Amino acid sequence: MPDVMDTGTIIGTVADNPAPPLTPQQHAIGAMGMSRDHAIIRDEDEDKDNAMDTTEDEVVDEEDALRTIELLRGDDVSGRVTAARKLHSVAAALGPERTREELLPFLSDGVDDEDEVLEAVASSLGKLVPYVGGPNFASSLLPTLELLLAVEEGVVREKASASAVKISEFMKEDVYRRDFVGMVGRLATKEWFTARISACGLIPVTFPRMSPEQQETHLEYFANLCRDDAPMVRRIASRNLGQLLYNVVETIGYSSISIDGMVTTTLMDLYELLAGGDQPDSVRLHTTENCVSFGKAMTLLRKTIKKSPDGADAMAIDQHEEIIRGSTESLVKRVLPLIVATIDDRSWRVRYTAASKFSHVVKAFAPLTGTMDALVTAYEKLLQDPEAEVRTAATHNFAEVAKTGAMVYPAGWTGAEEITDEDSQRIPVAERLVKRVMSLTEDESENVRAALAMVATELAPELGKDATITHLLPPMLSLLRDSVSEVRLNIISSLSLLNDVIGAELLAQSLLPAILNLAEDGKWRIRMAVIARIPLMAKQLGKEYFDDKLLSLCVGWLGDDISSIREAAATNLKELTLLLGADWSVLNLVPRINEVKTHSSYLRRMNAIHAFVLIASVMDVDAAQLEVLPTLLDMACDPVPNVRFNVAKGLGTIGHRFSRFVYESQILPVLDLLKDDSDRDVRYFANQSCDALIISFG
Repeated sequence: MPDVMDTGTIIGTVADNPAPPLTPQQHAIGAMGMSRDHAIIRDEDEDKDNAMDTTEDEVVDEEDALRTIELLRGDDVSGRVTAARKLHSVAAALGPERTREELLPFLSDGVDDEDEVLEAVASSLGKLVPYVGGPNFASSLLPTLELLLAVEEGVVREKASASAVKISEFMKEDVYRRDFVGMVGRLATKEWFTARISACGLIPVTFPRMSPEQQETHLEYFANLCRDDAPMVRRIASRNLGQLLYNVVETIGYSSISIDGMVTTTLMDLYELLAGGDQPDSVRLHTTENCVSFGKAMTLLRKTIKKSPDGADAMAIDQHEEIIRGSTESLVKRVLPLIVATIDDRSWRVRYTAASKFSHVVKAFAPLTGTMDALVTAYEKLLQDPEAEVRTAATHNFAEVAKTGAMVYPAGWTGAEEITDEDSQRIPVAERLVKRVMSLTEDESENVRAALAMVATELAPELGKDATITHLLPPMLSLLRDSVSEVRLNIISSLSLLNDVIGAELLAQSLLPAILNLAEDGKWRIRMAVIARIPLMAKQLGKEYFDDKLLSLCVGWLGDDISSIREAAATNLKELTLLLGADWSVLNLVPRINEVKTHSSYLRRMNAIHAFVLIASVMDVDAAQLEVLPTLLDMACDPVPNVRFNVAKGLGTIGHRFSRFVYESQILPVLDLLKDDSDRDVRYFANQSCDALIISFG
């Protein structure tokens, strides 16, 4: 920071004029910093931590404070950044009074420093409340922060805003309304646009603690910011509009949506203004999120009515609820067109944002009457958007939209039919959307199909068995045959929900043949995904079906050309042993693995050892001793060193499971033999295993 003469007195006077004795509060605060033996430079994300949460002991001395102050005045940027992150050390050494009167003005004079330094200062200021004298003096930090809230660099303003909000939590109501709210008001009316940008984010946060008069004034400030000449200001105002509306409704309650309430008279106009086609894309992007906040706020109002105190007049409650319902419905009629407009927006970025957040939209609006028909129709348009990115984002939300449980009219229903009870024609959202699945399986974009494969099976619990078989199974089969490996991989990874609904037998008849074909797929990741599903399929299909259709396939993977597949196959055999039992493993797996141990390729023989060791680790000891251990001991004489040292490693892994007699009579002699092997790697692992077993057996 620049050398400022009027604040330079803090340099060199710490030792001559030591800080006054610490108060009990400051003694407690002494445990909040970091030891000098620890790293002083903190991660930038630490600004999120509450200053009262730090637990490391801090040794504050005058020397350290002097060095930090010198760094602040130095020419080295990295040194000033380091010092800025240690402001609490300087403040602790100076004491509260000198921190307020000397350090803070010194920092204020340095707001033209490099952005990295200002960012560190902004973060550190949020932790200084205990060092300026506690909550009663928290407002002394605001002048410096007000300057930082107006700098050009956005990251600095964000850190300063976070620190300002943190500091405001320590303030009493009268001080908060006088100093903090006053600062926000000044920022909102400053000439330079960066200060007004900061005000856009602070007004919604401060609104709940404002006085009624301040709420009116600052709402007007925010309305002016939404109409600001600078597009950057309108963009940030649009980003925070939804939060402001929610806070207004939460703070004021029903009166906010009355005829002359803030929502009705001001905020709805701002919604329509910022969603208008004459606004830049960056402003319209936030329309969807703002509408989500609106839906949540209206739902909050209805919940508030339902929580009326016991003994309240039931008729009065019903009348009040009816009034609120009427008010919310009139507001919903103004907001729904804004959501629908984002679906047809000329900018694909706006449509993409709407598509990616549509599940939040339907969750927020589902409790509100008369919304889902329009929203589901809009969502179906997103699924047919000309941009593949938009369709992909919409497809990712497919299951969440379908699971809302709302009832809607069938696609194409006009209401022209003469039906006395129109509600009887409504169907679940999932039942309407499932008819779109087949067309999505034929989408030209592989990303859309991959997204569909990831979420489509989640519709099964919503549809029930019959509708799943009729409408969902055919597209699932189509996706399993897709030419793109990622699509096939995603569908395999999401089959469990389908199995829960239609049952293992039907799943085996319809999808298992396609899955078996994928087990020999040319893409190794597809084979890996199939392997991962094998234990679950064994559990669902039963032993007999598994033995007939899948057993030979599981052992065959031990001979795969890809190392990762072979390792996964060995682990898979372990899981099957756990699931189906040691007796099943002895009868079905051990004989087949024994065939692999005589293979001409030493890699296959190594895989057999790996599989035997994993199986033995989950078998009962007697079965492992009779069926697995003899084979491992025999393979210790293999001509290839790699096989022999894997035997040594395997014996070290499972040897502790056996009795001392087995260890001394069978395992130890083989390990002693391997310890004298001609290959140094074999000797190394044999010694490692011996040392481990000596610890186990003493």
